[in-house]
Amino acid sequence: MIDIDINEYDYDLPEERIAQFPLKERDRSKLLLFDGRDISTAVFSDIDRFLPSGSLLVFNNTRVIRARLLFAKTSGANIEVLCLEPLFPAGYESSFASNEGVEWKCMIGNLKKWKTGRIYLGFEIRNKKNILCAEKICPEGDAWRIRLSWDNPDLSFSEVIEATGHIPLPPYITREDEPDDSVRYQTIYSTVKGSVAAPTAGLHFTENILSKLDQKSIQLAELTLHVGAGTFQPVRNAKISAHEMHAEHFFITQETLRTIIENTGKIIAVGTTSVRTLESLYWLGVKAFYNPLNNFDELVVDQWEPYVSRSREPVSVMESLETIYELMKRKNRPVLAASTKLIIIPGYEFRIIDGMITNFHQPRSTLLLLVSAWAGAKWKEIYRYALESNFRFLSYGDASLLTRQKT
Repeated sequence: MIDIDINEYDYDLPEERIAQFPLKERDRSKLLLFDGRDISTAVFSDIDRFLPSGSLLVFNNTRVIRARLLFAKTSGANIEVLCLEPLFPAGYESSFASNEGVEWKCMIGNLKKWKTGRIYLGFEIRNKKNILCAEKICPEGDAWRIRLSWDNPDLSFSEVIEATGHIPLPPYITREDEPDDSVRYQTIYSTVKGSVAAPTAGLHFTENILSKLDQKSIQLAELTLHVGAGTFQPVRNAKISAHEMHAEHFFITQETLRTIIENTGKIIAVGTTSVRTLESLYWLGVKAFYNPLNNFDELVVDQWEPYVSRSREPVSVMESLETIYELMKRKNRPVLAASTKLIIIPGYEFRIIDGMITNFHQPRSTLLLLVSAWAGAKWKEIYRYALESNFRFLSYGDASLLTRQKT
C-alpha cells in the first residue's frame, strides 16, 4: 500500500474549473451523489433528502484565523509571514490571550530578502496607532520560529492578528483576499480559532439546512481539528511512502465522544478533516488499548499507524472508543487534545465513518487519495462526471456526498 504511485491519482483540472469566488448563496452549490455504485446530481440545499433519518453528522468547528501577515522592509522588500501554530505560550487559547508577545511556527514568503533584523507592520485599533514586530528566532522543521510582539500591552494577540492579518486563501485562488472572504471562507458554525484553511465541505451549510436536518431527526456533533498549511502540500514524490504528513491538532469533548459511541454505524463526516479526526480517534483507542497511557502527552497518531498495526489482533470500534472514553473519565479530562499525522490511502479500512461530505480535490493530493480510499477505482468516474457536468472545483467549489449501499 505505501508504495502507491501518485501518478495513478492524477487528472486534468483546467484552471477555469477552479472556483475563485464562492457562489452568492452558500447552499446553491451543486451536490454530486455517489452511493457506491450510481452517480447523480442534486442541489446542496436538498441534502437532507439524501441523508438517512437517524444519521449523525460530525462537523469540524474550527475557525480560520487571519494568519497571513504582510510586512514591508525599509528596503522595499515584501515579506509574508504565515502563522501556522503557537509555540509559546503553548496552546491556541493561551497564545491568542497573550498581551506580552508570542512565538509561532511560521512559513516565510520571500525569505531570502529577510536575512537579519526585525520587520515591522503598523496598524490602528480604536483610533490608536500601534506597531507589530516580527523577529526570526530559529528554523522550526521546514518552517521558522518567529517572535511576534507589539507596543501596546492593552492588546491581546487575538486583537492584533485580527487587525493586521489577511485571510489565508489557498494558493490556487489567484487573487488577494477581499472583505467578503472574512465571512464566506468560514463555516457558519465556526467557533474555535486556529486554522489556516477552512474545512471547506462545511461552507455549503446554512441555518435553513441545519433546521431541515433537525426536522428529519438527524443529529449533529462537533469536534475541532485545526487545519494546517500541510493540507495544500502537494505529493512531490512518485511513491507515497516518501511523503511526510504535517501534524494537525484536534480536540473532542467527552460529550461528543459519547455521542459518537452511541451512533456507530450512522456517522457521516462533514469534510476530510472530520474524516481524519474520527479515524484518528479509533487509532488512539487502539494504542491505549494495547499500551495503557499514563499521560495525555502520548496522544499522537503517526502517519503510518494503521499500516504497521496489522500484525496485532484487531480491536473493535467499540473497544477502541470506550478505551478513550474511560481514559478521559479516569483522568478527569472533559476535552481530549491530541494530534494526528494520519494519511488515508487506497487500501485503508474505514472504522468510524459511514459516509462523507466533501468538495473536489486537487490532482495528486493526499485528499484525493483519501477519496479514492473510500470510493475505490470509482473515483475516476466520479471526477470525470463532475468535470463533464460543469461542477466547480476546490475550496470555493461544489460538494459531493459519498456513501455506500448497505449490503
